[in-house]
Amino acid sequence: MPRPDVSKVLEKHAAERAKRLRPDGNDQYRPLAGDLAHMAEDPFTDRVEREPLRDHVTVAFIGGGFAGLMTGAYLKEAGVDDVRIVETGGDVGGTWYWNRYPGVQCDVASLIYLPLLEETGYVPTEWYAHGPEILEHCQRIAKQYGLYERALFHTRVTGLEWDEAAGRWTVRTDRGDAFTAQFVAWGLGNLSVPKLPGIPGIETFAGHAFHASRWDYAYTGDPAGGPLGGLRDRRVAVIGTGASAVQCVPHLATACGELFVFQRTPSVIEVRNNRPIDPEWFARIATPGWQQRWLDNYAANMTAAEQPAEDLVDDSWTALARRGRAAGEGPDPEQDGADGIGREVYADLEKMDEIHARVAATVRDPRTAELLKPWYHLPCKRLTFHDEYLAAFNVPTVHLVDTGGKGVERIAPSGVVVDGTEYPVDCIIYASGFEVGTDPIRRGGFDPVGRDGRRLSQAWADGLRTMHGLHVHGFPNAFLVQPFTGGMRFSNLAHNLAEAARTVAAVVGHAVRAGVDVVEVTREAQDAWMREVGVDAEWRSFLATCTPGYSNNEGTDLGAYSIWEEYLCADGLGYFRLLQQWRDAGDFAGLQRRHLGR
Repeated sequence: MPRPDVSKVLEKHAAERAKRLRPDGNDQYRPLAGDLAHMAEDPFTDRVEREPLRDHVTVAFIGGGFAGLMTGAYLKEAGVDDVRIVETGGDVGGTWYWNRYPGVQCDVASLIYLPLLEETGYVPTEWYAHGPEILEHCQRIAKQYGLYERALFHTRVTGLEWDEAAGRWTVRTDRGDAFTAQFVAWGLGNLSVPKLPGIPGIETFAGHAFHASRWDYAYTGDPAGGPLGGLRDRRVAVIGTGASAVQCVPHLATACGELFVFQRTPSVIEVRNNRPIDPEWFARIATPGWQQRWLDNYAANMTAAEQPAEDLVDDSWTALARRGRAAGEGPDPEQDGADGIGREVYADLEKMDEIHARVAATVRDPRTAELLKPWYHLPCKRLTFHDEYLAAFNVPTVHLVDTGGKGVERIAPSGVVVDGTEYPVDCIIYASGFEVGTDPIRRGGFDPVGRDGRRLSQAWADGLRTMHGLHVHGFPNAFLVQPFTGGMRFSNLAHNLAEAARTVAAVVGHAVRAGVDVVEVTREAQDAWMREVGVDAEWRSFLATCTPGYSNNEGTDLGAYSIWEEYLCADGLGYFRLLQQWRDAGDFAGLQRRHLGR
């Protein structure tokens, strides 16, 4: 392929980035609160009133998504039966409970994304499962492992406080609960707190409005995947062009009287190539231990630490990883020239040329096609995958409204205003995503109080500090199930959560069997781990050149809580094996264990 004119492309990248820069960073968004609190309400399950609890459990897990389900399942397998999940939604599922918009599906292959497939005996119906199937699988896990029995739904934790003398935590909630737990863990997810754009006048809209994660099927019609009959004569606005919009726009395109898609920055639209999973093929590959082999194979292919001879998943993600490795293997005097641009950059630009060509070949209107072409480096934003999104803009009643990177100017009572032009609409759907790079304590809604009355916000005043991403000194019997200060640098977050959940279950199971009352990471072990975990200055520098988004805190300083700020290394599989070796050793190095003599 001919070398792209790098200087012109990079100038275009810089110009597009400049359009999106603004000094307020993440503060440009607003929560679903105050006058808009009704938009945060659960449209799927009625809240059931109950009396406050004052009981005791062995383990309380905050969050009912993949993290809570896997931790609960592995705890049960480790012989710890007394587990309580506390969840703000009306059922388990987390992201997959809330996100029920038309077309929602996973972007990582179902066989490695859906947890505990081998344990439950479930076979996904398609390569990239849709949301209803994923939610049903979450419920399957909860039923099989008895996690519904003590669960609390529509319940938000408001406080956690460690009782040093008793060796237990007090858990307080917005339902008046004040129960105790020997161990607590939380996995609140990166996509748990929906956000709205801070558009002036958003409260004044007189029509119907909702966030994509609170999809109002009573208004749009048919929650079962059929035509959205309620929108037949409606003029509908979608604000946002990230993953939610990419998946729901094709369904809205043929359902609405007119559809207006308001865009700040276009997404990279990669090939989805979804297809059914052949039961006969699956029966051949599903020998004992198959899912772990697939998980490890995918992690190895994605992280480049050790390259297996076979690529079992073989999808767009692993193809991109192969492309990047090929670009970086060995010197190439013909491509590494005086301009200082290395092979990886050329490979990135060549791939983006392919993305642009797909847009041009699919979207018939040249002006619309040009506006849908993304101008930034591929790793700047998480890719989206769809085979119908681009074609939706060929429907005569679908209109792309590009805002030149500035976003919507204001919301009027009767519509959406961009650059002085009002677009009258009956309904606004905010496909504006979730808080990601914000303070995790703010997202969680509680600030745990550990030993000696010290809050987690104080312990993390200069950034997250853990051992293995799981344990925090000064917070005994508490665990995080999340990827920060661990091994996150590839697309399958479910694998990170699975290894963390296994580790929590191993520690708690050992403590319960051995009669250990308190476990806590030592400061020395935490400090040693943090010396291993580092900030990749080159990667950080690269992100600073990206178009604003959640990976770089909207183009401002990356700050203490950026998802890319701290990590173990690019070798995700190496991190997982390190955790496994630590678990298998059985001595749980770095943890102090105490008996209270009760």
